[in-house]
Amino acid sequence: MSGFWDRVSGLYDLAELLNRRANLSMERETALWVAPGSRVLDCAAGTGSLSLAAARRAGHVLCTDLSPAMLARAERKAVRAGLTNISFAQRDIFAPPPEGPFDAVIAGNVLHLLDEPRRAIGSLLSCVGQGGRVILPTYLLGEAGAGFRAAVGLYQALGFRFREKFTLDSYSGLLKGCGAEPLCLKRLEGRLPVGFGVLRKL
Repeated sequence: MSGFWDRVSGLYDLAELLNRRANLSMERETALWVAPGSRVLDCAAGTGSLSLAAARRAGHVLCTDLSPAMLARAERKAVRAGLTNISFAQRDIFAPPPEGPFDAVIAGNVLHLLDEPRRAIGSLLSCVGQGGRVILPTYLLGEAGAGFRAAVGLYQALGFRFREKFTLDSYSGLLKGCGAEPLCLKRLEGRLPVGFGVLRKL
């Protein structure tokens, strides 16, 4: 999968403009759930939009992704924004927790790509301490309009593969079965809506 994201890294931010309303809402909502001065891990960060949003409140953000090309773009965006409290590392979402618990973990728009989204959530929860937050905005492909389904078809022609077509109801069921306290679940409107979920580690 990382090979696909390396290939499309140059087009990724342009493609995100197709769903600008939802993506901007996702950045704002993510920042609201990051406590000032906190230590944050962003998994599957892509070109770093959520990392940058979090860094404007966090003490430090570790921005990670499988794709070196995506991380390189994220780092350039952080430099342009003048953000110095972000570091970057190649990392799999299922990797063992980094040393020391984080206050919050972000994993945006990745769960629909995974064969085992529930196991991924368990892995993310293992990276935060008790009471830590896991912030999980996820595209609701099951609620995509006809126009956006055509855009998804173009991505698929380039090698993109997704495993789940979540609706808000099915996404709610996933989050409620993960052994953590749901703090938030709402729909962010856009051409491709987002299910914005936040869990607290018990």
